[in-house]
Amino acid sequence: MKAYLLIFLFLFTLNCSINKVSNLHGYRSMESKYEKIVPTKSNKNDLRKLIGPPSSVSKFDEIWFYIERKQTNQSLYKLGKKKISSNNILIVEFNSLGLVENKSLLNLDDMNDLRIAEKKTKKKFSQDNFVYNLLSTLREKINAPTRRKK
Repeated sequence: MKAYLLIFLFLFTLNCSINKVSNLHGYRSMESKYEKIVPTKSNKNDLRKLIGPPSSVSKFDEIWFYIERKQTNQSLYKLGKKKISSNNILIVEFNSLGLVENKSLLNLDDMNDLRIAEKKTKKKFSQDNFVYNLLSTLREKINAPTRRKK
């Protein structure tokens, strides 16, 4: 019995880790790459060499978006719930010649907390009137399977 307990404790301690597990989506270290972009001197090819292809490209204007998102596990007691530790979005605008015109970096502090409205809109009609009840019973009778009489 003691041997099973020791094996169980040994395996349990092997699976535990002090370091938090983090999931990264997108590109790494956007802050350092942001500083290397020089407006009116850097072009699209420079950005492709420095960062890589953009995460998203605007259809109407020449705007490229690069996204970095890092989520880490909060604790063992939270049962795997993840917390966003960094959320960076690099927005790069180009002019007609393909040179960087404007750049901006949005981070976790720039995120907006959206509040969902708790009020519900009311319908202009009600389903509790006589005509609705009559038509719904007729519909049920029409859709009901026919019975064979013997």
